[in-house]
Amino acid sequence: MSYQKRRVIVGDKQRHRRLRLLIKKLNKERKKQAKKIDILCNDLIAAQRDFIKRLNTISFAANFYESIIGTIDLSSLLYTAVRLIKEKNTDVNVTFFLRQSDNFELHMFQSEQPIILEKQHLENCFTPELMDNICKSNKVCALDDMFAMGLEGNLIRLNKISAVTIPLGQLGSSIGFILVYCSSENKLTADDVGSISAVTCGLSRAIQSCQGLLYSSD
Repeated sequence: MSYQKRRVIVGDKQRHRRLRLLIKKLNKERKKQAKKIDILCNDLIAAQRDFIKRLNTISFAANFYESIIGTIDLSSLLYTAVRLIKEKNTDVNVTFFLRQSDNFELHMFQSEQPIILEKQHLENCFTPELMDNICKSNKVCALDDMFAMGLEGNLIRLNKISAVTIPLGQLGSSIGFILVYCSSENKLTADDVGSISAVTCGLSRAIQSCQGLLYSSD
């Protein structure tokens, strides 16, 4: 084989080698770019999802406040609040625990009239000490928190329940709390709790106004 022919073959091999390295590098860069695009797309999707959640919360709050505005009767106010919460979370039970001078007043509704507390209701597991502890905590409490604060009851039955308490009050002053619970099969989500928490400040003011009118008329 002539020297010139060998040079041509060697040159072709070098070019092929450089071409393979170039293709390998391009593939590596393409994968890196694809990964960056995936991350960016996931971030955009997550941001859009969060934005939609915030819009839903704002929409719920706007509808909630529009529905209770001008209400001066406490029972009507609480019934409307329960109805709106149940419209968003069909399967939940909602009870208001409102602090009185030395005890708590429970408000439960299935219609415009308050309903009687039955033995199987979770509310029967709430002792005055537990209610007071929940108020003092001034935070959203899950079942584990309630157990730590003194909740007692049938553990088998309680394990089938998803429940939270959501504080009512202003500027650190508690006027009570809302108990929201349902079956664990339809577990309450952070979004469910967040939507209710978003309206508790205005709802607390409305409750206090209604209570003030009620006491002044007595």
